[in-house]
Amino acid sequence: MGNTLVKTQLMDVKDFLSKSILTLEDFLNETTISDLSLENDKEHSYNKLILSNLRKLVVYSSECLETCAVILQNEPFQKAAAEKTLYKIYHQCIEEFFSPKNDAWFEDSRSAYTGRNSIKFYRNVSEGVVQLIKSLEGDFQRIREELEYYETDYRTKMIQSK
Repeated sequence: MGNTLVKTQLMDVKDFLSKSILTLEDFLNETTISDLSLENDKEHSYNKLILSNLRKLVVYSSECLETCAVILQNEPFQKAAAEKTLYKIYHQCIEEFFSPKNDAWFEDSRSAYTGRNSIKFYRNVSEGVVQLIKSLEGDFQRIREELEYYETDYRTKMIQSK
């Protein structure tokens, strides 16, 4: 892939990360576990897990945003570093959104065929959390589709260099 295309993708991903971080931080700064009006202790614990996972997503996204900014400022443009960063973003941010390591929620892959949101929760969550995830999902899906190339391309390059 040419430098221009990789640089354009990195700028697009940087904008996506900035927007996503702002949305997540606004929600997290305004929401407490007691705001979620939960019915029982199991829901309380589960919603703590959800909020914890959202905070983790903000941290991962912020780190990747900083990396994007550094790479975009460097002259000459470092294509290899940009590709490695896009690969990292795919795994740390995109995959963590759709399938968190702590199983806070899951992706129903069949939903993609029906046009509905694919993120499903194991237990009841507040409507605010549902709306937040719905508001983010479209952009995360778009970036995932754009970055899937780096998933296979970067791994292929690593295998070939051994």
